[in-house]
Amino acid sequence: MQRTIDFFYDIGSPYSYLAATQVPRLAERTGAAVVWRPFLLGGVFKAAGNDMPARVPAKARWMLEDLSRWAKHYGVPFVFPPFFPPNTVRAMRACVAASRHGRVAEVSLALFRAYWCEGHDPSGEAAIRAAAEGAGLDGGALFAATDEPAVKDGLRAATEEAVARGAFGAPSFFVGDALFWGNDRIELLVESLAPATGA
Repeated sequence: MQRTIDFFYDIGSPYSYLAATQVPRLAERTGAAVVWRPFLLGGVFKAAGNDMPARVPAKARWMLEDLSRWAKHYGVPFVFPPFFPPNTVRAMRACVAASRHGRVAEVSLALFRAYWCEGHDPSGEAAIRAAAEGAGLDGGALFAATDEPAVKDGLRAATEEAVARGAFGAPSFFVGDALFWGNDRIELLVESLAPATGA
């Protein structure tokens, strides 16, 4: 029976971006199915009593260098955007809407690139339309779907589920009840699945 990895993320999280670039390889290395689970990081922070590292000046300075090191390590582009943190509510709703069409990974990766490589507003209509169309979806329809009650409820439910399972930040990977928090825990996640997958 194939194992499942739930990948909870927010487009506004730089470490979620880095982790997202590694998801295809993660699935290949573990033989597990990775399920993209968009959630709202601000809601998780509030529920868990947590806050973003960038609010602490010393952490913020360290984080920028750390992010650049990880991007170089992965061989992926990274440019810190001109505005941070972004309001990602509509972007995350777009990801939820895309999941209904089986295109959540493609739309999410496009929105990550739009923000973390090109500096565009990930919740802006232009970015969402472009991400949708790049994934073979109707851009206008996907943007409109971000105002649908079912989509809003879906994002809220995913955020509440992540908190109930123990998430306090992003990215959060779950294998059953086991939480692996952070881009730098991917190797530990791979090791945890090795006995079951032969990886």
